[in-house]
Amino acid sequence: MDIQLDPARDDLPLMANTSHILVKHYVLDLDVDFESQVIEGTIVLFLEDGNRFKKQNSSIEEACQSESNKACKFGMPELCRISVANARTFSSEMEYNDFAICSKGEKDTSDKDGNHDNQEHASGISSSKYCCDTGNHGSEDFLLVLDCCDLSVLKVEEVDVAAVPGMEKFTRSPKLTVVSEELRNQIVYELVTLPADCWREQLDYYACCSQAPGCGELLFDTDSWSLQIRKTGAQTATDFPHAIRIWYKTKPEGRSVTWTSDQSDRPCVYTVGSPINNRALFPCQEPPVAMSTWQATVRAAASFVVLMSGENSAKPTQLWEGCSSWYYYVTMPVPASTFTIAVGCWTEMKLETYSLNDLATERPFSPSEADFRHIGVCSHMEYPCRFKNASAATQEIIPYRVFAPVCLKGACQETLLRLIPPCLSAAHSVLGTHPFSRLDVLIVPANFPSLGMASPHIVFLSQSILTGRSHLCGTRLCHEIAHAWFGLAIGARDWTEEWLSEGFATHLEDVFWAAAQQLDPREAREQQELRACLRWRRLQDEMRCSPEEMQVLRFPHVGRHSGNFS
Repeated sequence: MDIQLDPARDDLPLMANTSHILVKHYVLDLDVDFESQVIEGTIVLFLEDGNRFKKQNSSIEEACQSESNKACKFGMPELCRISVANARTFSSEMEYNDFAICSKGEKDTSDKDGNHDNQEHASGISSSKYCCDTGNHGSEDFLLVLDCCDLSVLKVEEVDVAAVPGMEKFTRSPKLTVVSEELRNQIVYELVTLPADCWREQLDYYACCSQAPGCGELLFDTDSWSLQIRKTGAQTATDFPHAIRIWYKTKPEGRSVTWTSDQSDRPCVYTVGSPINNRALFPCQEPPVAMSTWQATVRAAASFVVLMSGENSAKPTQLWEGCSSWYYYVTMPVPASTFTIAVGCWTEMKLETYSLNDLATERPFSPSEADFRHIGVCSHMEYPCRFKNASAATQEIIPYRVFAPVCLKGACQETLLRLIPPCLSAAHSVLGTHPFSRLDVLIVPANFPSLGMASPHIVFLSQSILTGRSHLCGTRLCHEIAHAWFGLAIGARDWTEEWLSEGFATHLEDVFWAAAQQLDPREAREQQELRACLRWRRLQDEMRCSPEEMQVLRFPHVGRHSGNFS
């Protein structure tokens, strides 16, 4: 069903049928072509059907309840201080409703298709007025629905993961000796559920599987907002292939990325985060419940630098003369809409003189160094969590890099580079462990529509914050750093309620900035009161100029937010 929407009036439709099947991991293999303004290649999706995930979440729910009972029994006030970990507990609990697991006395309100839109997410109802027909009616095939817009899908095929050497270790049942759909799906299930301490081995297997041959093309169709895929004879999500490869390319007019020129008049492209998130960059599941990990290989001309949401500080690999490859990965499950990429002739900016704070950033930290001693209560899905790591807890300043057009080198050295260490340290002094292991900061082109945007491991900043005194740069930097906790690690389950995450980040930018400046309590209070007064007056002005229906706030469930944050 092709849906026609008015972007000024209607919510962005969430078409993916996440109540039936979830994408657990994406492997992207892409080429960036600036001449045609197209990004093309393949994306491999590793899926888990809802029945298996329900069982997994049921055990997590029991663990959550057990931890809660212990806290009540022994009166543990320490739990209240682990804000992100506790919020993650709520995030996991909210996911049960999206998978139609209802408490006693509750009615399952999800529709037969398992689709979602923003309005229903806000009220906790999983039905959708924007539905694709994905149910199993008699002999009809199961339909996988992905959020997709402004993409040319060329081919969809099943991936023969059983053909990858070494995958036999994932076939536990002796009955599954003949290569079949059941065998392949079992291999994928065992792969996506590997323990957190096997994250590096898991990424290697994902990469190998993504290069495996296809074992049959799948039928597909597209409309304005979705990609629908089916396999003849697969009538349920359990029977549907759990590893599929999609060949596609973006369109120059696609609304997920902006093709433009930087301040030095050199070509570049970057994700804008809104108004349609990443569905015009790759087919994905955009409802916030669909948290996933990813790894990506991106090729571009050797003169370009590729920055991306990723835990590793990637370096280019020369493939042939004039072409380089960049590789990034993420092991913390996050919504696909937080995926960010920027490709341009960026220059890494460094201070010409170093202080002790600068030297503190030179030692990288990765999950491989983790001892994973339990220092907090985390009841989320399993992954290499920094909140459980004692070494990460003491890391005041995470490794960071700053990129910008070369013409902004002086401005970056004068303000931004000197402010990052004290701002990161201030955030740690207030909230503790940084949720992400490193940070890239990019000064984006002049057409960037806001002062900043935060994504996992990377922050976009407007060049306008580099002008004047350090106050504007410092407060905006603190605001984006705060989004690592409020907006990315945790957030509102409905992205139309951005005021929740923005409210926390706006409050914390004052707290962080006061700590970074080392103000005494009186000065800090006066500064915060002045800024609060200015914000209150601005809000009053906006209320007077806004229609009444725009002044009504819905209070959503707390969970994982699905978008990028400004």
